[in-house]
Amino acid sequence: DPRQVQEGIGGCGYALVVLSWVICIFTFPFSLCVTVKVVQEYERAVIMRLGRILPGGAKGPGLFFVLPCIDTIMKVDLRTGTTVSVDAVVYFRIFNPIISVTNVENARYSTQLLAATTLRNILGTKTLQEILSDRENISHSMQSHLDEGTDPWGVKVERVEIKDVRLPVSMQRSMAAAAREARAKVIAAEGEQKASRALKEASDVISESPIALQLRYLQTLTHISAEKNSTIVFPIPVELLRLMKTRADKN
Repeated sequence: DPRQVQEGIGGCGYALVVLSWVICIFTFPFSLCVTVKVVQEYERAVIMRLGRILPGGAKGPGLFFVLPCIDTIMKVDLRTGTTVSVDAVVYFRIFNPIISVTNVENARYSTQLLAATTLRNILGTKTLQEILSDRENISHSMQSHLDEGTDPWGVKVERVEIKDVRLPVSMQRSMAAAAREARAKVIAAEGEQKASRALKEASDVISESPIALQLRYLQTLTHISAEKNSTIVFPIPVELLRLMKTRADKN
């Protein structure tokens, strides 16, 4: 009701409203250039008269009338918008133009900042493997958090999509170095396993013939003497002593 608005703005405000009507009447039809406004089908206009929102909600779509000098118009786009932040896309729309103007300074920019902060907070609780393999659940979780946070602003978050996961160059190098080190350990372990099998087979062959063990010792001495060492420590196997004792007893 216009009378409620005029009562709310006080006597001075009421006088300004009357003066504005008088100006519009005396300057008619030229005043139509500033008093008649148009909003598109996808827009709504929030009108503030001397700082107070007019009752009846947002105006539009189509034509509507405003008073010059005392009415302020703020157009709100109701189409679904997108915002890209931290490699994610957020689809949202404004469902209540009034509170999107009165409760937050810039609903779209505020939604973008909240999306970036929410995504960082959610990804901070996930491991790299979970981020790469569980994007759908992360998107749903982010959508619910954003929808809850933007509801007082008159914004409805319709969908969230994780575009890509980008790692810093330093982290990529650290992960590559760790992968190479792990691979080297696996190769070394496989080599030790194969070497142990070969030694086992060699020990089985040597155990069948004591002479083969003696020949192996002689071969080891040959390798040591080729390096021109001044001191050679060579252990005498117990089996060789037993063999020599057995031959001595037979003789």
